[in-house]
Amino acid sequence: MLNRVGLIARGLAAVLLVLVSARVAAAEEKRLPVPAVSIRAGELIRDDMITERIFAPNVLGVAIFIEGRQVLVGRMARRALLPGQPIPTNSVEDPFTIARGAMVKVVVEDSGLSIVTYGSAMQSGTPGALIPVRNTDTGVIIRAIIQPDGTVKVADGS
Repeated sequence: MLNRVGLIARGLAAVLLVLVSARVAAAEEKRLPVPAVSIRAGELIRDDMITERIFAPNVLGVAIFIEGRQVLVGRMARRALLPGQPIPTNSVEDPFTIARGAMVKVVVEDSGLSIVTYGSAMQSGTPGALIPVRNTDTGVIIRAIIQPDGTVKVADGS
């Protein structure tokens, strides 16, 4: 009888240990957004392109991955993103306001005087970026800062 009680106690202890281990493992798991389809570099990410997957912490290593799908939607992939793989934080960026080769309105302002002309963007960029722009009339290359409205403003000294 004593042997049976000891056997039952050991069995219960083993079950308890398994349950506690499972709970600790579940607490350490991470749910991350992953591509549901292949996403090409330069492609805008839509909500239907993203799903979620659970990862064990030892699988993720030390890399920093995006943890919320709201961070991804509306952004642009910097490189190809493969289905089911976690997305590193440096793999997405805000979409370009101006694309390379696009015609842009160039604004020069000085002492209350404003001159407007057009140029060709030689580099893609987002607001605040300093990019080279070729003046379509003269062929001269100037450096200009991208404005939120999509125009470029000639940088001082250009």
